[in-house]
Amino acid sequence: MKLDGRRTSDNVNDRRGKIPGGKASLGIGGLIITGLIVWLMGGNPLDVVTQQLSDGSMTTTQGDYTPSAEEEEAAAFSKKILAGTEDVWTEIFKLNGKTYTPPEMVLFTQATQSGCGKATASTGPFYCPVDQKLYIDLSFFNEMKNHLNAGGDFAYAYVIAHEVGHHVQYLLGTLDKVQQQQQRMSQKESNQLNIRLELQADFYAGVWAHYDNKIFNSIEDGDIEEGLNAASQIGDDRLQMNAQGYTVPDSFNHGTSAQRSRWLKKGLQTGNLADGDTFSVPYSQL
Repeated sequence: MKLDGRRTSDNVNDRRGKIPGGKASLGIGGLIITGLIVWLMGGNPLDVVTQQLSDGSMTTTQGDYTPSAEEEEAAAFSKKILAGTEDVWTEIFKLNGKTYTPPEMVLFTQATQSGCGKATASTGPFYCPVDQKLYIDLSFFNEMKNHLNAGGDFAYAYVIAHEVGHHVQYLLGTLDKVQQQQQRMSQKESNQLNIRLELQADFYAGVWAHYDNKIFNSIEDGDIEEGLNAASQIGDDRLQMNAQGYTVPDSFNHGTSAQRSRWLKKGLQTGNLADGDTFSVPYSQL
């Protein structure tokens, strides 16, 4: 992707190197004790920096944490992609008589606290509708490249744009409707409805890329192939086959490789929100 000269988003909460605490705050006394312990162990008490999270829990910063050059590059890249989603969705919402409120992106390492509970690196990137934030441990990009065979800058951008797609669904009321319906469904029916939700987020990621390229001429040769490959590599059928040697279709909740690639491609090609109604299409035709 061509991103030179692009702005970076300010809607970023960088928690890298911070360790999530429990629900209760340490308080001043706890901080003093913690600092004393660090000092007795030969450390610098000033390296223990704390901040209150949205749920009131305490986060401690590791004084010796230094991000690698590769991680810093990934962070800068993610901020530019987030800025691109802000520009595109602000314009799309405006054209439809609506106001777009961008989500905050939380960068973390190992673990952090979200409005939807504790998040870990193994969770993978996700969007939390409770606090309207998307969470990502940047090591996931390495996971995509080294273990999922889904590397490439456009592939990484697709992951971020997909989670922003869930935020779009939140703003449009889609997430709330789906969650209400799922409360009255069997697990199999709920999974199928969730697949429709995920495929629409893939479509929205494609819509973003469609307009981002129109505005910034950002897509280079091979980018689209990278994105479609990533969508294919993280399909439920492929992930289950790689993990256990067989698939259980009733347990799918994100969509097959073919489905995910198809809806991402559709968004890329049309850029038309009206083409992304995954809820009215017969399930067998998704």
